[in-house]
Amino acid sequence: MGYGQRVARTKKLYAALTRRGPHRVMRGDLAFAGLPGVVYTPAAGRSLPAVAFAHDWITPTRRYHGTLEHLASWGIVAAAPNTETGLAPSVLNLAYDLGTTLDIIAGVRLGTGDISVHPAKLGVAGHGFGASAAVFAAAGMAVKPKAVFAAYPTITRPSAEQPAATLKVPGLTLTTPGDAMALSSNAVELSRVWKATTLRTTLKAQSAGLAEGRRLAQAVGLPGPDRGSQKTVRALLTGYLLFMLAGDKEYKDFADPEVDLPKAPALDPFAEDPVKLQDKVAALLKT
Repeated sequence: MGYGQRVARTKKLYAALTRRGPHRVMRGDLAFAGLPGVVYTPAAGRSLPAVAFAHDWITPTRRYHGTLEHLASWGIVAAAPNTETGLAPSVLNLAYDLGTTLDIIAGVRLGTGDISVHPAKLGVAGHGFGASAAVFAAAGMAVKPKAVFAAYPTITRPSAEQPAATLKVPGLTLTTPGDAMALSSNAVELSRVWKATTLRTTLKAQSAGLAEGRRLAQAVGLPGPDRGSQKTVRALLTGYLLFMLAGDKEYKDFADPEVDLPKAPALDPFAEDPVKLQDKVAALLKT
């Protein structure tokens, strides 16, 4: 296949992944296993891939139902714990809950008993605070997930850069052109120590735009949802997991760091000098 044909094919796949997939979707509750949260599945299927998804700061899981449903419509079981949603959450506790979520969905039959998850097709993902939690979760799991997706990770205490430096699990990390100067963002810093991740910059997306509906964060002046950002992240996340977890080679470009995906070119985290904290503060004061 020539370069032009490959680019055209990837654009077509990307466009399709911004829309709902072919599967009818079912919703369940993780509370049956003692953990607050939700799970979305295709209506039927055996040995399916699955991902545990972690929310951003003070953003309950219901703000991601559209994203979870989107994944399930493409054949991926998607579950999210609704824990650590307060003003002072623990990233370590949320990371632990991600591991518990995977144990639950991989250990029982879902739906009416005709849906199952393959134990070797598991991944973790997250947004903002939850993206850093996903890194902690992957690093701490005895049996490593096959992939990690970190959408616009933010600084946590303890720092996610510590486990990321030891993480050999492949990952995809998202940033935006303005995130490098944001006080809360650590996408570039994570990518510098996490050798197995690919850093992509979503050119027109907003880092806070993935969450749906009105967020509590908006009350303190933080950005709200953005439909364009949701489409972009959902397409990148779905394509990446379809290749990394399901092994569908049609989507291999979504995991190839040498391929510039639509609206999300790969970025070299070492292309520029590290952004110092004082530079971020100075940029903030100028706004």
